Amino acid sequence: MGSGSWGRHAVESTGGRVVKRFPHGDGGRAAREWRALTLLARHAPGLAPEPLQAGLAASEPVVVMSRLDGKPLRGAALSGEQIDALAEAVAAVHAALPSHVLDGVPLRPGHQAELVGHLRAWAGTARPAAEGPVRQGMDAGLAWLAASGLEADGAWGVPPVFGPGDGNLANYLWDGRRVRIVDFEESGRSDRAFELAEITEHVGSWVDGPLDVPAFLDRFDLSPVEAARLRECRRLVALGWLFLLAADDPDHPVNPPGTAERQAGRVLDLLA
Repeated sequence: MGSGSWGRHAVESTGGRVVKRFPHGDGGRAAREWRALTLLARHAPGLAPEPLQAGLAASEPVVVMSRLDGKPLRGAALSGEQIDALAEAVAAVHAALPSHVLDGVPLRPGHQAELVGHLRAWAGTARPAAEGPVRQGMDAGLAWLAASGLEADGAWGVPPVFGPGDGNLANYLWDGRRVRIVDFEESGRSDRAFELAEITEHVGSWVDGPLDVPAFLDRFDLSPVEAARLRECRRLVALGWLFLLAADDPDHPVNPPGTAERQAGRVLDLLA
């Protein structure tokens, strides 16, 4: 859940290079992408594309990077080996930056307080039009949110990490041996619980090839505080997805029919 509902950029792949062109007024996406690529190239080489060139001051910013081979993990059941490699890549990106570097990285878009703010705004616009299971999921989620104590970013009681900010499994490429990561438009300082929730609750982790969430999360040694926070973050992110999916244009849907209703069931299950 980042600075916009859906990503908006053009991608060109030529030879060993990938060119990403961002629209005018991209909300800082190109700058975040470039910052992440340069930091990861320095502190975790090989985990992400190599930064080659950037035109961040252009009216339509451009970021050029190396091309990574591999098959996106979205859309198919993952083997145990693939889940291992996914967890290793996620853990590696979280721990990539030294603390003194991470301290200088801004909080990623769409983190706790920003997402809560979106939900409160959407409650007044999208909720009145919702019906059936979607309305039931929204009402239950908003009631939980009001009592959750998640109103503000700040002292989460857990260590900060570097977060890619986008849990779409299409951004995790399996080359038969390891997983590497692309797409850092929404990246920034975050925490493990929130970033893991981004992956487990992303619509791409269940709508067209479900991720084995318990098996994936078992690969992480979370502290009791992180485990408790993960439960709350999963609820928060899932509720955000319910509002986004409910707003899908029925004439030009991004996801299969009934996805919002299925998401409502997921929200209710997480709340239970």
